[in-house]
Amino acid sequence: MEWVLLVIIGAAAGTLGALVGLGGGIIIVPALLYFGTATDWLHDLAPRTAVGISTVIMIFTGLASTLSYLKRKIVDYKAGLIFFIGSGPGGILGAHVNKILDVESFYIYFGIFMILMAVVLLVKNRLRPMVFKEGKGKVLNTYIDEKKNQSIVYGYHPAAAVLISFIVGFTSGIFGIGGGSLIVPAMILLFFFPPHVAVATSMFLVFLTSVTNSITHVALGNVYWPYALVLIPSAWAGAKLGAYINSKIAGKSLETILKAAMVLIGLRLIYQGLTG
Repeated sequence: MEWVLLVIIGAAAGTLGALVGLGGGIIIVPALLYFGTATDWLHDLAPRTAVGISTVIMIFTGLASTLSYLKRKIVDYKAGLIFFIGSGPGGILGAHVNKILDVESFYIYFGIFMILMAVVLLVKNRLRPMVFKEGKGKVLNTYIDEKKNQSIVYGYHPAAAVLISFIVGFTSGIFGIGGGSLIVPAMILLFFFPPHVAVATSMFLVFLTSVTNSITHVALGNVYWPYALVLIPSAWAGAKLGAYINSKIAGKSLETILKAAMVLIGLRLIYQGLTG
C-alpha cells in the first residue's frame, strides 16, 4: 500500500503541476505530511524531509514539462534564465530558513501559504494585466499565437524580474513547492506573458530552481531517498501527461478542484499546527 500511494501522489503532483504551472510540490508536501501523521500508510516525516523530497521531485517534473513544452516552442528560455538569477539564491536561503522552523510553525505557515495560493489561483483569471507599454531597459519578446493568428508582445524589467523571482525562490526553498504558483500570476499580470508561455516558462524556472534547492537540502540531510526514488518516475510520467493536457484544454475544472483542496488542506495544517 505504501508504494502504491506514493505512485498515486507522484502522478497527481506531476499532472496537476505541469497542467497549471505549479510544479507539483503543493501536492507532494501536504500529502506526505498528512499520510505520515494521520495514517499508518507512510512514515511520519519531519516537515524539512517532506520539503527535501519535494524539491528533488521538482527537478524531474520541471524537466519533463520543459521537454514537452519545448516541442511546442513556447518556453521563453531567456526570461527563465533572468528569473533564475533571483530564484536560485532565494531558494538556497529558503532551504536554510526551513531548517530552523519547528514542526508546529511549519504547519501554520504552510497552511496559510496554501490558502493564499488558492486565493491567487482564484483571482488570477479575473484580473487583467496592466496596459503594456514599451519602456527603456525592458526585455521584449513576441509570441505568435497560431490558433488566433496574432502576435502578442510582452516584456519586463530585468531588475523587477530578479527581485520577484528571489521572493519566489525563497518561498519554494522553505516549502518545497516549486514556485510556479507565485511566478505564473506575476508573469501574466505584471510582465504580460501569454498564459501558455507563462506556464511553460515557469516549469523551466521550476527545474532550474529545484536543482539548486535540492543540492542544499541534500547537503542538509533533508531527503529520504526510498520515497524520492518511488515518486520520481510517477511524477515524471504525470508531468508529461499534464503538459499534454495543457495543450488540449484550459484546465479550469482541475484548477477549481485544486483550489478547493488547497483551502481544505491549508485549514487542516493550520489546525494541526495550533493544536500541536
